[in-house]
Amino acid sequence: MDVIVLGGGLMGTASAYFLARRGARVTLIERNRVGTGATVASFGNIRRTGRHLSQLPLAHRSLRLWGEAEKMLGRDVEFRATGHVRLIFDEGSLADMRAYAQAAQPWGLELEELGPREISARFPGLGTDAIAASFSPHDGSGNPRLIAPAFAAAAHKLGAQIIEGAETEKITYTGSGFLITSSKGSFASECLLNTAGAWGARIAAEFGEEVPLDARGPQMGVTEPLPHRILPVVGIWTRDKDHGAYLRQVERGNIVFGGAAERVRVDLDPGHALADPMRLPLQLRAVARLLPAIAKVAVIRTWSGCEGYVRDMLPVMGRSATTPGLFHAFGFSGHGFQLGPGVGDAMAELMTTDRCETPLDDFRVDRFGRAAWRDSADGMWTRPTG
Repeated sequence: MDVIVLGGGLMGTASAYFLARRGARVTLIERNRVGTGATVASFGNIRRTGRHLSQLPLAHRSLRLWGEAEKMLGRDVEFRATGHVRLIFDEGSLADMRAYAQAAQPWGLELEELGPREISARFPGLGTDAIAASFSPHDGSGNPRLIAPAFAAAAHKLGAQIIEGAETEKITYTGSGFLITSSKGSFASECLLNTAGAWGARIAAEFGEEVPLDARGPQMGVTEPLPHRILPVVGIWTRDKDHGAYLRQVERGNIVFGGAAERVRVDLDPGHALADPMRLPLQLRAVARLLPAIAKVAVIRTWSGCEGYVRDMLPVMGRSATTPGLFHAFGFSGHGFQLGPGVGDAMAELMTTDRCETPLDDFRVDRFGRAAWRDSADGMWTRPTG
């Protein structure tokens, strides 16, 4: 079949690759350059810890593919299974971690609990005041700058057409397929896959599918290079968003960090997200709780990117509820990087076989119907009680 993929981030390029590998004729259309949106602004975290339980099957599927990425794509995308440690500083967070670990175990995620002595012995310099931590040894990180271009190049080798710098001007459903009019010409297909990220809700709305999505930008930063000594990705269990920092050290020695800074609103036209230097001191204080030594290190760059946050913090994935041949995979709410390869593989399976071995029902686009959801006073969408 013919498929147009709208959006050239990680979700779109991975989908294009796996669709082409299954024999589909694929055209990917990206308005900028492949991988230059939310993907390249990502922290690069490949974690399963703390995910909504319904996401874990997809996360497991994706982790397997991350492990195969270098062989599959023919280049090193710097996936390193260095582990993921989450530090704990209070009894309430310890109880939260233990409850999550117990709930996640039947879903195939095993978390090791560490005490203060184990943290100090295995990860010296981290969380010197931590009372405990969780450790997931098979998770890790990847390079956000490399992964989407690698998928796009591999898809192209399989015959996919990659169109960059093409503004989509009009999307028409013809009754038997789709016609995309763009600044670089018109393209027709039987199926359309919406992987447009923060712009995905706009496309869904054109087909009568309303998704409560907000465009926001996280604040990320990176330090000067230091001697390499921090192997795992480091995060925190906390209910306090002001303390929700995370960090990792890349092989070149720089420490990449994020979290603990309010995500700024982003105007989708033009969709540029800017880091706010006024937020940096508070952010660094939260990061220093995880790694005290960072207080003496120079920050050399900060950045942001436009991400789409769905009100229930779950992605939109699967078939359209209104239009045959339309599929969605967007709204990953700031935690889609780990899921990317799994999303592409799952969507390709669904689109070419009409089935998917990974359960996707919790991500249906029509879950926001009035019968199933209500908009609460604080602006968040919640399931009705009773």
